[in-house]
Amino acid sequence: GHLILEQEIEHSYPHCWRCDTPLLNYATSSWFVAVTKIKNRILELAKEINWSPAYIKEGRWGKWLEGAKDWSISRQRYWASVIPIWQRQCGELKVIGSIKELEKLSGEKVADLHKHIVDRITFSCEKCGGEMRRIPDVLDCWFESGSMPYAQLHYPFENKKKFQAGFPANFIAEGIDQTRAWFYYLHVIAAGIKDSIAFKNVVVNGIVLAEDGKKMSKRLQNYPDPIDVLEKYGADVLRFYLLSSPVVAAQNLNFSEKGLAELARGMFRMLWNSYSFFTLYASIDGWRPPADDKQPSLSFLDRWIISELQILTKNVNKAMETYQLNKAARYFPSFIDNLSNWYIRRSRRRFWKSESDEDKNSAYWTLWTVLVELAKLLAPFCPFITEEIYRNLTQELGQAESVHLCDYPEARKELINEKVSRKMALTRQIIELGLSLRAEQGIKVRQPLKKIRFSIKGFNGELEKEYLSLIREEVNVKQVEAVLEETEDNQITKEGAEVKIQLDTEITPALEREGQVRELIRHIQQARKEAGFEVDDRIILGYQGARGIFVEFKELIEKEVLAEKVEEIEEKGEFIFKKRIKVGAEEIRIFLKKIST
Repeated sequence: GHLILEQEIEHSYPHCWRCDTPLLNYATSSWFVAVTKIKNRILELAKEINWSPAYIKEGRWGKWLEGAKDWSISRQRYWASVIPIWQRQCGELKVIGSIKELEKLSGEKVADLHKHIVDRITFSCEKCGGEMRRIPDVLDCWFESGSMPYAQLHYPFENKKKFQAGFPANFIAEGIDQTRAWFYYLHVIAAGIKDSIAFKNVVVNGIVLAEDGKKMSKRLQNYPDPIDVLEKYGADVLRFYLLSSPVVAAQNLNFSEKGLAELARGMFRMLWNSYSFFTLYASIDGWRPPADDKQPSLSFLDRWIISELQILTKNVNKAMETYQLNKAARYFPSFIDNLSNWYIRRSRRRFWKSESDEDKNSAYWTLWTVLVELAKLLAPFCPFITEEIYRNLTQELGQAESVHLCDYPEARKELINEKVSRKMALTRQIIELGLSLRAEQGIKVRQPLKKIRFSIKGFNGELEKEYLSLIREEVNVKQVEAVLEETEDNQITKEGAEVKIQLDTEITPALEREGQVRELIRHIQQARKEAGFEVDDRIILGYQGARGIFVEFKELIEKEVLAEKVEEIEEKGEFIFKKRIKVGAEEIRIFLKKIST
């Protein structure tokens, strides 16, 4: 009668993940689909399906199929599709295949298939004449999900041709948790009733988690409001962020707003700026694309970006055809960076200071063509910004009303120039090393230097004058030589993966003056913006101080800042904007006046 021990033991217990109330577990009878009888055929058919990522086919999916058991399809619930089996106490079973069959057997009109209606319908047993009643169970909801290809078209009662045209599905996509659920049940039912696969290709998505790696939960509120995200960044940014992430390759993604912000500031801003640049200057010049789509004579920069566009098209198509969506998406940022920060930046002068109308027309045609084709290629990834760009650039040409009604671009192999791409890549490597050396030495890019030399490992060709000109202008040197010599005074060396360069860092008085005038031009351009002038406004420029620079570089200054006149003045007079600047050791006052557009 003595108490030996008294204590409370706390243990885990399953709770509903929605309402957090305890779950009850009890044994019950169930109806099964005899999956094991057709498992060999299920395994054989599964070999025909292409998976992205591929490892799931033999891994998570294949192992699950190998271990498949008979499928319990009955549930003791109320709201679900009824199991169409009627039973008599004598053991006789009747499976009903259609409403028409049930009406014929019961003599009743059937207009509602919900449980509380159908359960009242009875008919006589063909064997004993007794009353047959429906079994009380309802179907597992996954049976309904697996029946989707047929049920959505009310097959086989109607739409037979439409069904046959779209079955099996070309591809489906869902989360990795559906490997043992929807994917499995689609396959089992198709194998059982059609002796076929239900889908040819499947894209498996991972799970989008909160930034801390935990499951997103309404209760925990550990995720940003989706409406706020869409309003802040736009649907395209969110869509591209997800499509370019590992989540479309069956890996989990810790959702981060920082990623959205970087994408918005990076690729999307560059794309929109490229489009805005084109529309601004095309509007100023009244340029319109030719109705006959005739290609003008192209510069080497034009040919390069057209070639890069075709390479992009080839790569995106190849990745899309194998359902590698994140790989396809990741080709776009680098191309858009090339378009904005290399092609447009290097071609900027051609749009407003071109030496010839023919060259300007080539620049316009190339940029317009690239933007239109890029909009088509990017449309499935970013449907809204591409629609805006495409429609605005083609509305007068009678082309497709929407970018989403266009044929998807295919690469034109004849426009791909591997040699040009290779030479441009080497040119940019040389430039990057040169700019890196300047930064290490603390020499501003606007300060001209005397010379750069370079050598390229394993490259038998030569860089033509167009590429050398790019190096000269980008690194801001007077001479470019494709020969390395012994390092001399004032020369520093830097080596990359394929390229080695030498840079002469001596700044002579003449070079120093050139650097000062470039700095002066930058200040004047900034003053134009602050004064609210348009990019094509012509001006009169007045100045006080640094007379020698203005006299020596008068023509260059006039050309760069669109000045009809550059003059030294004593008073402000009619000038509408003034600014005090410092160039080198000199203080200068500049005065601006707009004279025409």
